[in-house]
Amino acid sequence: MFKTRSKVAFLAAVFATAYAIYSLVYWGGVVGETQSTDAAEALGSGLATLLVVPHIIVTVLGALFGVIAFFTRSAGLILTSAILYSVAAALFFVYAIFLVPSIVLGFVGYSKQKKLKRASS
Repeated sequence: MFKTRSKVAFLAAVFATAYAIYSLVYWGGVVGETQSTDAAEALGSGLATLLVVPHIIVTVLGALFGVIAFFTRSAGLILTSAILYSVAAALFFVYAIFLVPSIVLGFVGYSKQKKLKRASS
């Protein structure tokens, strides 16, 4: 299975997918439980949701691109997913540490996939 596919890109996609699932479960539960009668608390949870939603969307898109890139053996899609991981980290810097492995492995996986594709042709 890994003969013409980058193992590093696979690891990046696995880490990003795991973090995306964690984010959806964690933030989905937090956002769903914010039925408060206090106006200040409702405003605070609304602002938190406003800050987190773009991060989650870009992370899920990056993970989706990473999985698709691995199965299609496309170096360009691997690069796209690594860039999306970087954008997601920049959108919500507090949780950027969880995306650093995916970012690093994504860029390394891009170069490895490019070399594998060049060697196979």
